[in-house]
Amino acid sequence: MQTPEAQAILERLIADARAAGAEAADAVLFHSVSSGVSWRMGNLEDVGRAEAADLGLRVLIGKRQASVSTTDHSPAGLKELAERCTAMAKAAPEDPYCGLAPAERLAKEPFPHLDLGDFEEPSTDDLKTRAAECEAAALAVKGVVNSSGAGAGYGEGWKWLMTSHGFFGQSGGSNHSVSVSVVAKDANGMETDYDYDSKTHLDDLKSAEEVGRHAGERTVRRLSPKKIKSRTAPVIFDNRLSSSLVSQLASAVNGAAIARGVSFLKNKMGEKIFADSINIIDDPHRPRGAGSRPFDGEGVANARIDLIKDGVLTAWFLNVSQAAQLGLETNARATRGTGGAPGSGATNLTLQPGTRSYEELLQDAKEGLLLGDMFGPQVNPNTGDYSVGCSGFWVENGEIAYPVSEITIAGNILEMYAGLIPASDLEIRGSINAPSVLVPAMTIAGD
Repeated sequence: MQTPEAQAILERLIADARAAGAEAADAVLFHSVSSGVSWRMGNLEDVGRAEAADLGLRVLIGKRQASVSTTDHSPAGLKELAERCTAMAKAAPEDPYCGLAPAERLAKEPFPHLDLGDFEEPSTDDLKTRAAECEAAALAVKGVVNSSGAGAGYGEGWKWLMTSHGFFGQSGGSNHSVSVSVVAKDANGMETDYDYDSKTHLDDLKSAEEVGRHAGERTVRRLSPKKIKSRTAPVIFDNRLSSSLVSQLASAVNGAAIARGVSFLKNKMGEKIFADSINIIDDPHRPRGAGSRPFDGEGVANARIDLIKDGVLTAWFLNVSQAAQLGLETNARATRGTGGAPGSGATNLTLQPGTRSYEELLQDAKEGLLLGDMFGPQVNPNTGDYSVGCSGFWVENGEIAYPVSEITIAGNILEMYAGLIPASDLEIRGSINAPSVLVPAMTIAGD
């Protein structure tokens, strides 16, 4: 779908909504393409390709609002959609905080160029080759005996947003990915692990062989795990898992959680949460960023937020409604889908790297746990109490000694944040990223 066609659809839909009695409205249109293959033990298992064009409308009448979505873009379908949504809005309960973004806050062209995709869809043969090479490299690692499967994929998407008070904008991006999961075996049993990469541009994607080899090596390292006694000890989250701690922060500063009072950070604005050296940045304008966008989900001009500055919490992630509820102004972190009112969230959220290398972080731990995998972290949103099942490696004298499994670690995430030490090994993998981090003390439940 091209922009003129999308613009015409949105203009017709909003005009139909106004004719049906809407006082204000906004509409969003998403067009996506995805293709992929799955490959296992040298054979093609599946090939798929899909296209979708989803349309969402929000109607406001006074302080009442309603949202509907459709895939029918015909003139008759748009008219029926607008009339149904307007009727729903008239019957909806009042929401004193709903409304469109202030006109003076709307983004204006030219929007920043963020280079969010190459938009070069690979052929099915290219995807098959990529997946096959990835799996072959993993199976070539000594000790790997089976494969859970490899995959290669491509996706691209465009979004067009229009409001009844004059905003129209488009954004879009593409994504290339490759992944594999394999099984290793020795006399003491079997273990499994994986690796993957995902980038907006093919020329940034790791080679399939590198991803496969790394998956195989990670899996073999996990063979013959031992159990350890319960204790309190340092825990290192490697840079594949450390982003989960930043994700918990993003959830805790979400405007919806703050407005409902269900966040362990609800009373922490302006307080020191981390050490002085810690900075966490949310930047919607990072070139080639997985979470980059030129404006937010309500059309508001966005900019970088220093969420944690020198250890201090400085902001929530707010849309217009959440900001009004909290007596604040939106900071352009609205998100938008086709169903329901806008939400809010991070864009490209990054814990900035520290000065210690990964090896120095192990030395700092001296004796402790290096996490290799986690299984469903649980965080109490009100208290920050944290626990997760995991496996990994025991560290002795600052070096990896042996693999361990069947472990649960626990602590309070505020205490974890307060003592957190980042390494210098930041690797950008997605929209939320962090280097490896050391938490000086956590409860480790083993035997």
